[in-house]
Amino acid sequence: MQRLLLTVDKISTFIGQAFSWLIVALTFMISWEVFSRYVLDAPHAWAFDMMIIMYGTLFMMAGAYTLSKAGHVRGDVLYGFFEPRTQATIDLVLYILFFMPGVIALTYAGYTFAAESWAINEHSNITADGPPLYHFKTVLPLAGLGLLVQGVIEIIRCVICIRQGEWPSREHDVEEVDVDKLKEMVHVKDADIEALDKLVVHQGGTK
Repeated sequence: MQRLLLTVDKISTFIGQAFSWLIVALTFMISWEVFSRYVLDAPHAWAFDMMIIMYGTLFMMAGAYTLSKAGHVRGDVLYGFFEPRTQATIDLVLYILFFMPGVIALTYAGYTFAAESWAINEHSNITADGPPLYHFKTVLPLAGLGLLVQGVIEIIRCVICIRQGEWPSREHDVEEVDVDKLKEMVHVKDADIEALDKLVVHQGGTK
């Protein structure tokens, strides 16, 4: 079961990290548009639409990734003081009553919006020759499906925690640096660091 949980976490992480590159493309596009508009006096009518599409896609496709890292905003004023079983019980109730119905509605409605958009070859009406929107609206059901799968995994985590009394492990983007292990690898002792600190202080005082 733990392998299944971590596998879905890895898939959500891969998708989130892949779409995170949109922020780089968005930064370059905005920078070019500002330069083109104010220096070359050649603004592009489609730039605003593309900014919304790129950022909206990034925001939606990062939802499952954020959920897999327990990164969504929560009120920890009291929650953090509870035992893991109590936390898991609260999460389980909230997932079943609010999260899952909302995500199912998002996925269903998103599919409807996307299907209609493809059927009418929908384009943005902000400008006369706006970019197509059917690709963008297709992101809605895809993002909802990703959240739905990750939500099921989080529900399973809650059940495991209620049974075992502790949260199952998660995949992390960045491993914490083990300072003691790092010292052993480079053969450095605390005394060496203290001596180096004193030398730096002494040299700084003699300047």
